[in-house]
Amino acid sequence: MSALRELRPSLYRWTARHPDAEDDPQPGSPADWGPDVGSVAYAARDALVLVDPLAPADRSDLLEELDELVRRHGKPVVILTTLQFHRRSREELVARYGASTSRAKKSLPDGVETIQIRRAGETMVWLQEPRALIPGDRLLGGDRGGLRLCPESWLRYLPSKMSQAQLRKVLQPLLNLQVEMVLVSHGEPVLRGAREALARALDA
Repeated sequence: MSALRELRPSLYRWTARHPDAEDDPQPGSPADWGPDVGSVAYAARDALVLVDPLAPADRSDLLEELDELVRRHGKPVVILTTLQFHRRSREELVARYGASTSRAKKSLPDGVETIQIRRAGETMVWLQEPRALIPGDRLLGGDRGGLRLCPESWLRYLPSKMSQAQLRKVLQPLLNLQVEMVLVSHGEPVLRGAREALARALDA
């Protein structure tokens, strides 16, 4: 079974166990996230983009498939990070692939945009062609499918001290995107009806 799941041509997602995950976190606490987290690879026209990649050293299957994807695509590797807590394997993969990590708009690959969520400490990634939104911690997979906002406790470390209600408000412009998929880091991704799932999460 492949470690990389191909969602669309040139678009892949994988999961890996995070070493800092707690086995039995208190519900709603800052540690309340599952041990398996998602990462994304996108073969853009001029680069191979890795978003929030976690590739543990003991996952030789995953590393071999990433190596092959990099070799096959033959373009520079760009690593994008949505927020500070998702640096994960960034430095190791920078060394492995000679990757760049700039989020400056002028250096983004073709068809890749970043969306800064002001006061929320996060920069989401928007892939134009597959119409895929990649959030960091502000949107999560819902317990019964769909999407949900992160717990209030995940916002308390922010200088803005924003509430869930304020987060819901600053996320409203995402509804202007023709979103077909939301590839969350925590929980199951939404691969169909994503815009409707996003609207429901922001309408609570």
